Amino acid sequence: MHCNFLFDLDQTLLDFHASEYVALKTIINSNGYDFSDELYNFFKARNKELWLEYEKGLITRNGLFETRFKLLFEKCGADTKKMELLKINGDFISEMSRNGVLMDGALELLQKLKENVPNSRIYVITNGAEINAKGRIKSTGLDEYLDDVFVSETMGKAKPSSEYFDVVLNAVGEPKKSCIVIGDSLSSDMLGAKNADLASCWFMPEGNIEKAMKEYEINFTASSFGELFSVLKSWAVALSR
Repeated sequence: MHCNFLFDLDQTLLDFHASEYVALKTIINSNGYDFSDELYNFFKARNKELWLEYEKGLITRNGLFETRFKLLFEKCGADTKKMELLKINGDFISEMSRNGVLMDGALELLQKLKENVPNSRIYVITNGAEINAKGRIKSTGLDEYLDDVFVSETMGKAKPSSEYFDVVLNAVGEPKKSCIVIGDSLSSDMLGAKNADLASCWFMPEGNIEKAMKEYEINFTASSFGELFSVLKSWAVALSR
């Protein structure tokens, strides 16, 4: 039996916001408007709200993609009825896919897991577009340490649904006790682990940590990659007993 580490991608291994910032600036400028931090922060906030709606099944993927750019360009003063919003979204995703940015310490963590945890397998579990996820993974060298990548777009299921994790677990092909979910999001990663009855580690926790751990039945927390390595190695040692 392997130690199967199921890592979220964005804000866990890759700095999503750094890639997002660069890509959004390109998209806004190429459509004839001036980029600003105010526009970026507006987009970031609306995008987060829409992803939460998507995770709850309240909006479709295309609805999310269209709405986030409709709201953004309306704020710019554009007549969005004349804009191909899904094409703009596609351009944005393509731009992001070329601009992966590692979280500081992420690559070293994966190296240490492979070197120090016998029979370790590392997977990425992520909601989003395949070209975006896999492009950024490859551009940063993460792909050298991954055994597989599970992207919601190609699976037709998304975190935190148990159906998403059913697909992942079927591909992993080993008992649930051999798997642990690592991620920053309560509503996606930690709830997903709870729904699938998997062990979990909440990375970079914030807010009322004790309350969240009880609500989402979180097993571990880690506030740095050094702490995360210690947690995961201890979990792996306990699994092997």
